[in-house]
Amino acid sequence: MFPNRKPTIFEMSVYDFVGNVPVGKVTTYGHVAKCLGRGTARSVGTALSKNPFAPEVPCHRVVRADGSLGGFNGHTEGPEMDRKRSMLLEEKVVFRPDGRVAPECITTL
Repeated sequence: MFPNRKPTIFEMSVYDFVGNVPVGKVTTYGHVAKCLGRGTARSVGTALSKNPFAPEVPCHRVVRADGSLGGFNGHTEGPEMDRKRSMLLEEKVVFRPDGRVAPECITTL
């Protein structure tokens, strides 16, 4: 998405943190910001939308606080969101009937 741009220190801290989210689990944008001690849920989402290290940095494992998917690859709807959901399903993340991630799959590392 931003091929000729070096990630900022904040973005790298987000990528480092998200790299520790285990398969089958997700965390939230806000939790990442809180654990880093800086930024906001929105700034974490923005950093992840620019993730040049996917899929090694599993940005698909970060969701909104309410368990909804949020965004993926710079999109908040359409095929990329279907792709995010499919990736999580492949990792055995459980979804509630309303489409949100089941609370037992949300980790606070």
